[in-house]
Amino acid sequence: MSNNSQVPNPAHIQADSMLARRFGKETVNYYSSSPLNRLSFLRSDHPFLSAAIKHPSTRFVILKDLAPLTRSPTELYYAKYDEVRKLVPETIYDKSEEDLIKEHDSRKTEPHLIFLGLDEAQKEDGLTWKIYSGTPYFALDASEKGSEEQQANAKEVLAAFEGKGLSFLQARVALTFSADEAAIYAQARAITDWNTRNTYCGTCGHRTIAVNSGTKRACPPTDAARVAEGKPAEKPACTTRTTLSNLSFPRTDPTIIVAVISTDGKRILLGRSKRFPPNWYSTLAGFIEPAESVEDAVRREVWEEAGVTLSRVVIHSTQPWPYPANLMIGAIAQVSDPAHETISLNHDPELEDARWFEIEEVEKALRVGTSDLGGQAGPEYKEGGLRLPPPTAIANQLIQAAINIDFLKNSKM
Repeated sequence: MSNNSQVPNPAHIQADSMLARRFGKETVNYYSSSPLNRLSFLRSDHPFLSAAIKHPSTRFVILKDLAPLTRSPTELYYAKYDEVRKLVPETIYDKSEEDLIKEHDSRKTEPHLIFLGLDEAQKEDGLTWKIYSGTPYFALDASEKGSEEQQANAKEVLAAFEGKGLSFLQARVALTFSADEAAIYAQARAITDWNTRNTYCGTCGHRTIAVNSGTKRACPPTDAARVAEGKPAEKPACTTRTTLSNLSFPRTDPTIIVAVISTDGKRILLGRSKRFPPNWYSTLAGFIEPAESVEDAVRREVWEEAGVTLSRVVIHSTQPWPYPANLMIGAIAQVSDPAHETISLNHDPELEDARWFEIEEVEKALRVGTSDLGGQAGPEYKEGGLRLPPPTAIANQLIQAAINIDFLKNSKM
């Protein structure tokens, strides 16, 4: 079971306000509430970025094929500039974005470098730029790819890390970091993954280049590599370059996830897919479709997967999920009529099973039966009992909220 340091506890959720008194404290989920100020408006300020990469306090989160470099399974390793100099030359931000686009040569490639933000809590010995000060954080993709020169440099950098006894965490889902490190890793992974998937223009198929410190990609109108082939430098027309939408931006795919309460408030609807361990159940989830509200998506997904018809849907909290770039929008919903509670798996065959669980059984599972998909339940767990996701998953937080809200307590009276 996850330790408490993995559940974010930012100062703002303790602050008193009229909204907090009316609706209760905000729920903050794992991977969210980053300690970094993203300072998105400085991502095109190359003098700032140039100073930031070389500053002694700067930290680099290193990824290889999206796996993070770690000291241990619970701790990221933050590289210093000297350790990545081979991949990040001092001159990387010397030219403006406009000049980089004009001088584009697809034969030359650079690793994905992303400015993540400043940790303003670490001002001592940090970088000061105008009115901002703190420790700069970058993400760097050190995978062996790109031009031959880039691959050779990556190999050298990776060998040096391995020589220090460091390793890349190989896990389908990383849920072992502290809350702060998880949020930093999530941002680094999601944007690195997006850059990797958008190396080429979706319209014309030519190579794109990263701008805005890794958070936008542009399709240059010219390519010096074409001149070397005896062709004009100008590439064929591309609508990516001729419309207002002339840049590609990182995408986030919205997904609903919902804890469903029975009409009498005494049971919770949970489902399981074939890949889950025995007795391991979770809340129902699915993608939001175009021209669909969050509430409608909740009702549709629950009916499609479990045949249950919902009435009221309340949005509870959200969780970034960097696999690859989802935003889990958590909800609590209720059935208004017992006739609508009948479970049917005959619509969408996604679930292996779905059941209504009594609140008492769910409460016990929250105490003794939580783990991630590859983990073991707690020592008090008895084989055959219900198992649930850990507190680092929004599903767990939704289930806890669903069995603790006021109207549920009243319904048991």
